[in-house]
Amino acid sequence: MKIEQRMAFHFTYQLIFYALLMVAITLVACILFFQNMTSNEIRRNFPVGVLQQIAQEAHYKDGKIQISPEWDKLIEEKGMWLQVVSAEGEVIYAVNTTPHHTLPASYSIAQLLDIQETRTFGTYAVYTQLNFAFQDPLLYMLGYPSPDLDQLVAWFDAYGQHGIVRSEAVSHLDRRLRKTGSYLQVIDPESHIVQGIGDGAYVQKAYRQLDILAIQQSPSNYDTNIVAHRDKLSGMTWILYTPHAAGAPLKHPVMEKATRGLVRITVLILLLALPISIWHGYRYGQPLILFAGWFERMGRGQYDQVLTAKDMRKVFRRNGMMRIRYRLYKEVIESFYQMTHQLAQIEKERERLEKAQAEWMSGISHDLRTPLATIQGYGYMLESLPEQWSQEEMRIMGSTIREKGDYMLELISDFSLIHQLKQGDSIMKFREIDLVELVRCSVLKYVNDAMMSEYRFHYIGEDCPLLIQADETWLLRLMDNLLSNAVKHNSPGVIVNVYVGRMNDKACIRVIDNGKGMDEETLHHLFNRYYRGTNSDESTEGSGLGMSIAKTIVEAHSGEIQVKSKVWQGTIIEILLPN
Repeated sequence: MKIEQRMAFHFTYQLIFYALLMVAITLVACILFFQNMTSNEIRRNFPVGVLQQIAQEAHYKDGKIQISPEWDKLIEEKGMWLQVVSAEGEVIYAVNTTPHHTLPASYSIAQLLDIQETRTFGTYAVYTQLNFAFQDPLLYMLGYPSPDLDQLVAWFDAYGQHGIVRSEAVSHLDRRLRKTGSYLQVIDPESHIVQGIGDGAYVQKAYRQLDILAIQQSPSNYDTNIVAHRDKLSGMTWILYTPHAAGAPLKHPVMEKATRGLVRITVLILLLALPISIWHGYRYGQPLILFAGWFERMGRGQYDQVLTAKDMRKVFRRNGMMRIRYRLYKEVIESFYQMTHQLAQIEKERERLEKAQAEWMSGISHDLRTPLATIQGYGYMLESLPEQWSQEEMRIMGSTIREKGDYMLELISDFSLIHQLKQGDSIMKFREIDLVELVRCSVLKYVNDAMMSEYRFHYIGEDCPLLIQADETWLLRLMDNLLSNAVKHNSPGVIVNVYVGRMNDKACIRVIDNGKGMDEETLHHLFNRYYRGTNSDESTEGSGLGMSIAKTIVEAHSGEIQVKSKVWQGTIIEILLPN
């Protein structure tokens, strides 16, 4: 996978992973919070909360109710009983009803209305929950022993008369109620308070008629519990208020606790996000700091210090494996190594070329000064006393001046050629030429040159034409460089054989001499633009550009040039050109 795709995939899945992680943490925290809140509410509003929860979680199928066994166990532990009554009044589900023999298997309308109105059945306090979640309505009834209700009934039987507390028993009952901080109200059918006995300071100020129903439905929200007993004969209702450990009346603990819980969850998420963000920034910031160090060292030219010893310990383990946090940037690190290696090689090559160029310039300066000094000396001699020199001496002076001038013109021509060849294909004008004829003419020029009479040239070529696409002018220059080099760097009597033909479907030129040859160092630097061979005995033997020019010409024709040579075993130059 490409590094761009891998990095995009990496950061995408990292973002998705962290987002899902935070969402999962949030959901888990919310679920735990609401479960805990629900559990607390059930405990605080027990047993009302239990009945509501059972009704919500129950499953009804094919006339059968399914309730979690955990609820059955809790009901039995608390000594309560549970019955689920169908629309026909039949008990279709019961829990812990065996010890309570007075519980019927079915209920009449009158019984159900009485239970709903009085919230009692026999000696049991009863909470009811009518559920419409299924096709038929179901009535859930949760009964439990109530000591307060038993006490209230006992007082009614002991102190009641015509539905109210007897006057002679009021003071005695008032003392008993005040000891426990309780309060007894007797109200008539029209909800008027007939009697109030006990510690009723807070009751009289806070509670209204509707609040009584609210206390029964949600006792945890108030600081008192109530039980009621209604006398059917008189229509009077006795209501007993007992202290509750909760706080002030009419509180809303669910909202308050939910708010506090959500604040805690938010703080928890922020606390979790902070170390994750720091870790995430450290993980992806470290490689960037590493790269910045590389750039800084590269700016100072320290290409051989890609990684310091400290950086190496950060990036690689002892076994040489790259650490996980850096594997994402594996290609980048490898590219840095390659780039710094190339820059180091280029820097070394630049230094070598500058050194070679300095040496070459020094040699060229010397080469130019030598013929100029000769030309200048002969010029002074001819200028001062021309009549003293004989015709033969003047001819020699003139010939020497011409030779030195020709040499200087050759140097200048080589400089011009180097500049032109830098322009590449733009100076080449390709057309179809006969390579056999071109090579033959080049060799013939040296054979017919009287000044080359001490050198022997042999041409070996095919009779039929060998047509190629090439620039004739530059190929003539190529042949001239190769043949002149064979003359310049060898002693008189050397034999130069020139072959032209085909090899591996390509045109081939070979220039072979039996001269001095070259050592390994000279052969290695032969095509270096600024290198002058170590075998030159005379300073005027060349500019050191001949073979560099030859190689550039061959490459401009999409060809190849190879040189094989050994000291005192001659030289073979082979050129392959496409047809």
